[in-house]
Amino acid sequence: MNYIKKRDGRTVDFDSDKITQAIHKAIHSVNENDGDLARKMSYQVIDNLENRFKNTIPSVEDVQDIVEDVLIKNGYSEVAKSYILYRRKRSEVRETKKYLGIKHDDLKLSVNAIRVLERRYLLKGENGNPVETPSEMFERVANSVSSIDKRYGYNPYDSKAEFYRMMSNLEFLPNSPTLMNAGTELGQLSACFVLPVEDSMKDIFEALTNMSLIHKSGGGTGFSFSKLRPNGDIVKSTKGVASGPVSFMSIFDQATEVIKQGGKRRGANMGILRIDHPDIIEFINSKEKEGYLDNFNISVGVTDEFMKAVQSDSKYDLINPRTGKTTEKLRARDIFDLITTMAWRTGDPGMIFLDEINRRHPVSHVRTIESTNPCGEVPLLPYESCNLGSINLSKMVKNDTINWEKLKNNTHSGIHFLDNVIDANKYPLNEIDRETKNNRKIGLGVMGLAEMFAKLNIPYNSEEAIETAENIMKFINEESVKKSVELGEKRGSFPNFKGSQWEKKYSSMRNATVNTIAPTGTISIIANTSSGIEPIFALSFVRNVMATQLLEVNPVFENVAKERNFYSKDLMMDISKTGSIQNLKQVPKDVRDLFVTSLDIDPEWHVRMQAAFQKYVDNSVSKTVNLPEKATLDDVKRIYMMAYKLNCKGITIYRYGSKENQVLELGGLKKEKGEGIIADSEFSGDYLTGCSICN
Repeated sequence: MNYIKKRDGRTVDFDSDKITQAIHKAIHSVNENDGDLARKMSYQVIDNLENRFKNTIPSVEDVQDIVEDVLIKNGYSEVAKSYILYRRKRSEVRETKKYLGIKHDDLKLSVNAIRVLERRYLLKGENGNPVETPSEMFERVANSVSSIDKRYGYNPYDSKAEFYRMMSNLEFLPNSPTLMNAGTELGQLSACFVLPVEDSMKDIFEALTNMSLIHKSGGGTGFSFSKLRPNGDIVKSTKGVASGPVSFMSIFDQATEVIKQGGKRRGANMGILRIDHPDIIEFINSKEKEGYLDNFNISVGVTDEFMKAVQSDSKYDLINPRTGKTTEKLRARDIFDLITTMAWRTGDPGMIFLDEINRRHPVSHVRTIESTNPCGEVPLLPYESCNLGSINLSKMVKNDTINWEKLKNNTHSGIHFLDNVIDANKYPLNEIDRETKNNRKIGLGVMGLAEMFAKLNIPYNSEEAIETAENIMKFINEESVKKSVELGEKRGSFPNFKGSQWEKKYSSMRNATVNTIAPTGTISIIANTSSGIEPIFALSFVRNVMATQLLEVNPVFENVAKERNFYSKDLMMDISKTGSIQNLKQVPKDVRDLFVTSLDIDPEWHVRMQAAFQKYVDNSVSKTVNLPEKATLDDVKRIYMMAYKLNCKGITIYRYGSKENQVLELGGLKKEKGEGIIADSEFSGDYLTGCSICN
């Protein structure tokens, strides 16, 4: 058998391994012991094909029919049933894609993944239509990033194949700008940047100009406005008074509003103000009116001194950054209460724990960190960029256990990939090029944690999950460091290596940081898995795709429902009303215990999971503590204080319904508001206010 006819009419080479893989998946889905069964069954399929199609070329449908026959005749009716159900589902997906006009599906991705790729990632011609398929996109990225190996005396052929393999298998994906821009004239591959804002009109507007250039190239920006003199302070050159940090933030916000990044997405910013700045109350309240500073996430830069004052119920000093003198003393608990109240009401501000960040900053001898990227997972020095990628943990499970060897291989390849990105990148500013290469910071993280837990039969809100999370991140960190040391030996250490914390441990190190937990957002939609380290937000919900409402069910839960024989479309529709199965008695209790959603989980589990990962992450961890609408102010206070005590580097909460405009709303399939969950096309369950810049 040499050829096979595809559904689109093309004749391609026959690949018997695809038959074996399909049968293996069906065997695995019903917990049968494979051994060499899949291979034996595929041999029989091929024999049947050669007998029936001696002088003609079989179609894909012909092959699938014979697979069903062979499985049934050999007594594997349950395996055949699983194969038939999968075949039927793929048929439904194809029909949906056909209805939506989706043409670029060479990797059999989900409907929404294809729509996201067509809208934002695939290269387009002059008429605005895609001119590449998803596999061609991955090939473009792999080719561009692997070509850097030539600079170091290596043939890029092997790394190109490996980079393509892990992306096309959805085992690893880099941040969005790398997928969008690698191998293009723009060539800007970084997700986010931090820019300095100094206390002069010239420096402020230079930062504004630089922000505009970065947003146009597809990146997000983080700023500390803590050096700006406070509102009402003297301006000697004009004999006037300063308007303060918040007023200047509004200018940055307005500029962001009118710049669409690289024609693909709007910009996002992080605004940070130190807790001891005289304008801190105005800053905390700045997003009280919805729509103001809409393109900013804001976080208070908190010190140990302040948090100790909160605990001891004492006062702390406000300090004018221009003079260095104390202007006022405030009761710390009053300010802490104001922070948590505004977070409860609006989702902002978060907290960034500046002292913890700088204690663990590997190149603290260079300069103190004052800001992070927009989602808080990468603390950066001025003019540094973050170059991120995530391993899909859901793909790292085999036979209900973690495949450590596969995880190791993807970790090593991911570090290699991201280090190459630093050299392949076309930076928007010379200062960014210089500072990024001085420290060569990268951030290899994860997505699909919640789905991995489900496959391992571990509830997210359990001690076993916390222990497993620590073991996974410890392993990834150790293997990341090993690979970075190896690259440092071959290619040279980052220029600021001497005097860094790494110099005390190793003779070489390629990257000042190696790990980050990003929110992943749209890349987890492409990978069809849960976002970052977040719990599954909803097991079933309705998604708006091209003005069409589609029912979306978590694939791991769907498989379990079918294996346990409680699956039905009516049940999935019932689940979509709340996203949760906790009150559905027709679902077995052990399944209800396993598949807990974000709003089913007590807030403490969210924070503990973040802390478990932070323990072995040298950058930071993006994690939103999603709270139900009924959450209290005391819940928020407890979360923020718990994050500080567990040595997190930052904390963010979002109480459902606290913003009028959010990417997930109560609604339902062709129903009125209040009757179910309805999400926009780019909702991934990670961050309800819709910031997707870091993924």
